[in-house]
Amino acid sequence: MAPTDLAAYTQAYVLALLTLYIQNQLIIIAQHPHHSSSSETWKHLFDSPPPGTLLSSTAASVEPSMSPTSHLFTPSSSPSHLEILRILDAEPPDTVTVIAIGPLTTIATAAAHAPATFLRAKQVVVMGGAVYVPGNMTPVGEFNTIADAVAAARVYSLTSPDPESTMPPFGSATSLSDYPTASELGDRRLRVVKMPLDVTTRHNLRRDEVKAKLNPLTEKGSPLAEWMNAFLAATFEKMETLHHGHEVEGDATHIDLHDPVCVWYAVTFDDQSSGLSGWEFINGEDIRIETVGQWTRGMCVVDRRDRKKAEKGEKEVEGDMGEWLSWRKGNRVDRCVKTPGERLLAGVLLETIFG
Repeated sequence: MAPTDLAAYTQAYVLALLTLYIQNQLIIIAQHPHHSSSSETWKHLFDSPPPGTLLSSTAASVEPSMSPTSHLFTPSSSPSHLEILRILDAEPPDTVTVIAIGPLTTIATAAAHAPATFLRAKQVVVMGGAVYVPGNMTPVGEFNTIADAVAAARVYSLTSPDPESTMPPFGSATSLSDYPTASELGDRRLRVVKMPLDVTTRHNLRRDEVKAKLNPLTEKGSPLAEWMNAFLAATFEKMETLHHGHEVEGDATHIDLHDPVCVWYAVTFDDQSSGLSGWEFINGEDIRIETVGQWTRGMCVVDRRDRKKAEKGEKEVEGDMGEWLSWRKGNRVDRCVKTPGERLLAGVLLETIFG
């Protein structure tokens, strides 16, 4: 297969895989600060593969699900934050779930542009942060959070009764507008469902699982299996160089399924027909994002002190620096602590893609 053929096939199949997850009530945001512009990203996405090749016949068989007018997936030329707001405005409140599997730059931009519209979201599912485990970029910082800590802090602040109480300090590097005051926002607040490294790193895909699923398909000539075998083999090899223990694990070497955990939650949590149960959360947790620390930027800060907090309606605690003990201040984040099964997701993912 020529490189250009492989690129065309890869684009086609990535789009096909996305249709497995993107439904009318679900927006997936996978952003990287160094990605190309939206116009460049979409320019060749729907180009036809070279005629008279395996790709052209394969594309014809899956064309209905990959059409730009598909009911499952419609590309947009609008800036992503405006597209999010358009969908939220067009749909009833509490019907759209936003999944953020990258830095929260786009999410924060949408929230700053039109806070009232953004708060129509049912929930924002965030893959990011490390609360009681080490980070993966610094000892305390996870990549998505540290990449735009100010954006993360701003999004989390919309869960607070008083968003101003947890906003980044004045002078933080941002061009985004301030939010309206708490009274101007009204009673509605954002629900942030947080999937931190604490829970996502417990879900992984092992090398032996991949071999068992892909090797028979590769022998039958599956281009998708061949492509995934190629990049996953390199990924497993990289993991062996990054972490202690991986170099001797062999077939037990694994990659963590950070982003799939978020999608898994969004498509199954409210679906009674899925037959899955076991999602557990610590609700309303005051998790704040450090934005200015020399060594701690991107850190998820929680109050680990054994201090009595003021109950609603009670007088504020005297000398409460940072207002961590206040019932009027602080964030209210729902942090996932348990899923239906740490070893279950790998099989679901492989079966969803390959059948």
